[in-house]
Amino acid sequence: MSRRRRPLVPQAQHGLDRLKAKAAGVNDPEQAKYEVAKELNIPLTSGYNGHLTAHSAGRIGGQLGGSMVKELVRLALERMKSHP
Repeated sequence: MSRRRRPLVPQAQHGLDRLKAKAAGVNDPEQAKYEVAKELNIPLTSGYNGHLTAHSAGRIGGQLGGSMVKELVRLALERMKSHP
């Protein structure tokens, strides 16, 4: 199965990057994965990371993606409460 690594709506990329940074607790979206890796004690470096197992890489992406989904659900619930 091929993966789509770009948003369906290209104009949403900036907002998704901000959400990723917010979910990781950093200001720069590029640093988000490194912050999550550091929290999980996974030795992620810039450049080639062929030494990482698929499991370790998946833990980084899963943690980051899960945090983004939780934040989106929180925002949606907040918006629904304010607009009955």
